[in-house]
Amino acid sequence: MDERELFATYRASGDIALRNRIVEQYLYIAEMIAKKFVGRGVEYDDLLQIASLALIKGVDRFDETKGVKFATFITPTIAGEIKNYFRDRSRLIHLPRRISELKLEIKRTADEFLSANGRSPSPQEIAQILSVTEEEVVTAMESGNVVSLDRPADEDGTSFYDVIPAAGAGEDFERLERREVMRSALGDLNNEERLIVECRFGRGMSQAETARRMKVSQMYISRMERKILGKLRESLKKSVAD
Repeated sequence: MDERELFATYRASGDIALRNRIVEQYLYIAEMIAKKFVGRGVEYDDLLQIASLALIKGVDRFDETKGVKFATFITPTIAGEIKNYFRDRSRLIHLPRRISELKLEIKRTADEFLSANGRSPSPQEIAQILSVTEEEVVTAMESGNVVSLDRPADEDGTSFYDVIPAAGAGEDFERLERREVMRSALGDLNNEERLIVECRFGRGMSQAETARRMKVSQMYISRMERKILGKLRESLKKSVAD
């Protein structure tokens, strides 16, 4: 079975055993990249864990129909995840102790959840596991850095990138809107919802930044994201069916 067939089979079946087989096949890439970051104050085993989790997420997100080799796709993905770890780690020292500790607990919980369930947890699920409020989780996740839009906003682990077609290099929100299917889906959103999508997806703003701009709470933005994702998914499903 060649690479394309392997990923197509996994995409169709969602078989965790097959996913693990794919991960093992490409684990050498995670090992190679992790070694490049040794000597920066983090043990190799920790770097490998971060790289391996990025590999697992990459397997789930990879689209074999795009005509790109998985190795080409996953290499910058893993490197970016490790760089983000170093960036967030350096910023933790500037945060209140409770927030710093909670961020580390959230990271550990999310990693363990991903390994056990094959998907990333939602803020609600993390809050339940850690016995804290959802707002505390969102605040900790947003503090000190701009959270990637890869972070799931829905209960099933869905993110904006899973729903909105990937933009090409340099493609902004306005150009994305001109795609007919996406324009139809966005047309089902009201002005407030469209602004949230533009801020979060088009401008790469964090939930906190979006909330400040719209003069609402961060929790409100988090909840609106889940509502918007539901609308977009339904609209896109209808477009495909038509």
